[in-house]
Amino acid sequence: MNEPAVWTNRSPGDLTVSLPEAHSGNVEASVSRAVKAFPEWRRASLDDRITALKGAQEAVKARQEELAVLIATEMGKPLREARIELGAVIAKFDLTFEDARRYIGEEAVEKGPHPAVVRHRARGPAAVISPFNFPIHLGHGAAMAYLVAGNTVLFKPSPLVATTVAAYAEAMQSALPPGVFELVQGWGAIGQAVCLHPAVRSVCFTGSVPVGKALARDLAEDYSKSVALELGGKNAVIVLSDADLALAAECTADAMCLTTGQRCNASSRVLVAREVEKDYCELLKASLQRYQPGYPLDETTMLGPLATERSVQRYSGFLAERAEWIVPGEVLPQMNGHTGYYVRPAVAKFASGVSDQEMFCPIVSLQTFDGDEELVALHDSVPFGLTASIFTATEESFREIGDRLEVGNLYWNLPTTFSPSTLPFGGFGASGNGKPGGRGFVRFAVDEQAVQWRAAK
Repeated sequence: MNEPAVWTNRSPGDLTVSLPEAHSGNVEASVSRAVKAFPEWRRASLDDRITALKGAQEAVKARQEELAVLIATEMGKPLREARIELGAVIAKFDLTFEDARRYIGEEAVEKGPHPAVVRHRARGPAAVISPFNFPIHLGHGAAMAYLVAGNTVLFKPSPLVATTVAAYAEAMQSALPPGVFELVQGWGAIGQAVCLHPAVRSVCFTGSVPVGKALARDLAEDYSKSVALELGGKNAVIVLSDADLALAAECTADAMCLTTGQRCNASSRVLVAREVEKDYCELLKASLQRYQPGYPLDETTMLGPLATERSVQRYSGFLAERAEWIVPGEVLPQMNGHTGYYVRPAVAKFASGVSDQEMFCPIVSLQTFDGDEELVALHDSVPFGLTASIFTATEESFREIGDRLEVGNLYWNLPTTFSPSTLPFGGFGASGNGKPGGRGFVRFAVDEQAVQWRAAK
């Protein structure tokens, strides 16, 4: 399939609004600039790199509201959420500086046969492939880790958010030496070319499982590259019989509706103890009333549109499945005079294997269980292992069940979407390859070098 070299995005909240024309980048030229900039950026001291990146932080902060409005316009995320994303982007600078000072300094090694140190060396140009749902934040976290460690970065965003990320890149580049942060726009073939380029030494990909698997296969030929994959999720809200049902319902509604369900850590299934199913479902219905579809640039909107027409088609496909609908879904072509990709949240007991599929829209599949063994079997019956939330009154039950679940991020009485930048973030199985984003990612931005010498007599 031919991919466009030039394209124009339309706002999913108002399809009459067009964003500026976007153009595919020149991969060879961008890589060449990143390669050229790498030696000097790598030789700079950590303090000097942090000083430069603090300048980038100030430049992003100066455009904070502009960037939030762009996210809401181009991707459809409610403005209130877009502002939270920008807050996380700005905070990520300082968290990454702290991580760099903790993890990548020179370490003296004692008790060996010779005096020795372990050095942490930048690897070289890094490719960051970022998704549409967090246009800046997710890719920014990886980029910051690579940059502070002395690598140069080739930042390839989703083409669905080309205008938003172009503005972010301008802010970053305004404070960094030429070639240190390269923006490469384009579609799938451009991203593949960046990742497979022999001069690129690290790859961080956030996106779908099929694309992540294909990328891993392609990169297997160059086994010296560091590859971090953050893929999908089929994240469960687990409601035990002693749970605070009102809290569980509130957190379920939040985790299925934030970003209109377009999060890898969104709740897309509920596993509820049979004896409390009815009461929980009534409370969930009530809590979902808070999430009425609305225009993303309105200050009060909590549920924006889906990002693309394809997303709406996928949502409609789920609605067509055989199911017992607890909360029926609906496609809404117009909302308050705006034509866009609006939908309602939905809850169902599906008759087919839909409960095994990632939704990436505000739908959850509900299943009941009797006893811990059935619960654990149901939870681990899907290939994903990203996040799970257990709702129970006792820490003992939380720990006992939680220790048996194959999941990278575990929560007690919290939404599955509660993933602060102060913690690592990654998943098991089809959700990724165990190299976490979030806190500590800088460890994957460097190589270790063992250095030892003969002691003077």
